[in-house]
Amino acid sequence: MQTTKFQKRLFGTNGVRGIVGKDLTPELVVTIGEAFGTMRKGCIAVGRDTRTSGETLAKAIKSGLLATGCDVVDCGILPTPALQYIIKGQFDGGAMITASHNPPEYNGVKIIEADGTEMGDEETLKLEQLIFDLSLSTKPWEHVGHEVNAPHLIRKYIKSIINHFPHKIGSGMTVVVDPGSGPACITTPQILTEMGCRVLTINGIMDGTFPGRLPEPSSEGLRELAELVVSRGAAFGVAHDGDADRAVFIDENGRFVEENQEFALVAQHICHQKKGAIVTPVSTSQMVERVVKNEGCTITYTPVGSIYVARTMRSLIENGKEVVFGGEGNGGLIFPDHQFCRDGGMTAAMMVFILASNGQQLSALINKLPERFLIKDKISTPHGTKVLEFLKKAYSQDKMDETDGIKIFRGNSWALVRASGTEPIIRILVDAECHEEGQVFHKELMDHISAITKKYIT
Repeated sequence: MQTTKFQKRLFGTNGVRGIVGKDLTPELVVTIGEAFGTMRKGCIAVGRDTRTSGETLAKAIKSGLLATGCDVVDCGILPTPALQYIIKGQFDGGAMITASHNPPEYNGVKIIEADGTEMGDEETLKLEQLIFDLSLSTKPWEHVGHEVNAPHLIRKYIKSIINHFPHKIGSGMTVVVDPGSGPACITTPQILTEMGCRVLTINGIMDGTFPGRLPEPSSEGLRELAELVVSRGAAFGVAHDGDADRAVFIDENGRFVEENQEFALVAQHICHQKKGAIVTPVSTSQMVERVVKNEGCTITYTPVGSIYVARTMRSLIENGKEVVFGGEGNGGLIFPDHQFCRDGGMTAAMMVFILASNGQQLSALINKLPERFLIKDKISTPHGTKVLEFLKKAYSQDKMDETDGIKIFRGNSWALVRASGTEPIIRILVDAECHEEGQVFHKELMDHISAITKKYIT
């Protein structure tokens, strides 16, 4: 199935993001609210993460929605997947104020459809057109919308995850949770506690300045989590990004679990239980494909971005295909029998279930996965499209996939080169059978790109 990416002017892969007061202003957010309210009449749910600018921007988006006659339900501070779960089938749409993994000076707006998925490219282009044309349908005073506060709705999300697993499946298991001072402070510890786990937290107080670590849960930023896991004899540690739609793990030895390994482990468990399709972007390690096919399942690739994964999953299901799992190799996993979006809380709960079901330590399960060697790199250049054109010619004799950027296959290894849609950079990812093979492939690519940028692009 081919999914096409559209070039947007304002929205990126995951909504609008920018530095508050510079790229992202309350005036812009009001206009986004007015445009969304012009497109989607009815009752709209609004939520935000813990960023210091969140309250201001939430009021701005609500002002725009109310001005177009929409009613607004303010769900308060909560994870993005919690808002998406609340919206699903109950509201006419939603807006989440979040910049996810970006630093604290950033914020953003994510638009959510009535089915709980992020707005797709085609509808987003229509929304952008309304914004740029200022074709906004605001109402006179007697027809503006009404607002209600409903922070209690977060409980529906928490219960939905707990009820997905056997009662107290985590009994006797110690888990350390690092919500990163984000909205998962009020969800993941509660979920795991009600599953029977003994839960310890670090960075567990909501704070939009993110004093303990940055919102991106990198291996370097999770050293304190790793130390706590080891010192307390925990089964694992789990950390979230700024809006908790992703989860990454630390094993019982304090080792960071690379996100493709995380994906492969969960996919392996799910595919062992039921057969069907796994959906993931072209950037996901071949490790996942090997595990999935070994369990008798199939894999479908999409462009990079969770929205493409989620919408492809739904499309396959609508066409009669069994889809059992999906996600990205960045800790953003999608469980279709729960909802069609990345869900960090659900991922943390699933890890409890996997360990309890297998009776093995996390490190042992990870060590059994096929070995792959990943190299990630990026180059700053405003000429990404031209670089890709030159690479197509340079590698014209190799097998190539152009679903998103250029994916070049060589034996059991591949390299993906993509021009960012939001920054003047090129991203390079090499997924190799062995370390030496990966290094050779990476150096060859970088030499090509360096020569192109220096010699041919003026």
